[in-house]
Amino acid sequence: MDNITALGGDVYEIDTKMAGYSGITAGYLILGDRPCLVETGTSTSAPVVRDALASLGVGPEDLATVVVTHIHLDHAGGVGDIAEFFPSAQIVVHEKGARHLADPSRLMASAKMVWGDRLDTLFGELSPTEAERIVALGDTGAIDLGNGRTLNSHYSPGHAKHHVGLIDSATGDLYVGDAAGVYLPETGDLRPATPPPDFDLQTALDSIALFGALGPQRLLFSHYGPVDAVQETLERSAEELRIWVDLTRQAHSEGMDLDHAVAMVRDRTKERYSAMKSDDATAEQFELLSGAPSNVAGILHWLNRVSP
Repeated sequence: MDNITALGGDVYEIDTKMAGYSGITAGYLILGDRPCLVETGTSTSAPVVRDALASLGVGPEDLATVVVTHIHLDHAGGVGDIAEFFPSAQIVVHEKGARHLADPSRLMASAKMVWGDRLDTLFGELSPTEAERIVALGDTGAIDLGNGRTLNSHYSPGHAKHHVGLIDSATGDLYVGDAAGVYLPETGDLRPATPPPDFDLQTALDSIALFGALGPQRLLFSHYGPVDAVQETLERSAEELRIWVDLTRQAHSEGMDLDHAVAMVRDRTKERYSAMKSDDATAEQFELLSGAPSNVAGILHWLNRVSP
């Protein structure tokens, strides 16, 4: 299938084709003794993921675990559907996200407020998962991949209060979710992801530092793909956060409302990203995943909390 890339170490990147886009949201299959899917993508892309797993030889009874880095709909929106397609799989999530997978009504209601009519086309509906199939992680945890191989989870909030990073004991791959930002392989751009309501600068920087301390061999971005230059990329990720926060703080201190703050930050940062200077489709991908309105709103939300 054209949406599967072998990354070595029995790891396969699956393009979930979120909302019909290519190269925007990845799921990863670790094909060991106990096959494990990291990230499901959205609900509407669950059939794409199921078919990719089938083509890799993972049938309905074969998937042992599904792990999500956090419960935002582009990462975990497909959990309920995937749980139904693979009835033997355990669903693994941080304890702060577990109840929302069992009962997604509050999560869906707040997503509806943010996305409005675009919710259905972008994400679809997160279906509930039976509570007894959900494994809730604390600050650290280990997922058994079979043959002594484990996927170790590390609590990494800042982007979201239910976020974990996951490191593979066999490959040193670190699944970074959104905690290190959004990476665009076509241009090599990296942008922060700072949506409301959970963004917190120091917590986010601490999570990036934790990722560095884990000594990963490679970063696997949910958006999008593998990156080998680990320390350099994590440093860039921290720098991007600081730049967006400094600019938003300036707008905030000048009393700008959200629209003006967004316009100012967008204008001051656009030269940093070749995606924003290239074709419209690439810029649109970036705006969907790490849009200036969402990023600036998240930073303002935090600023109003720490320095009203």
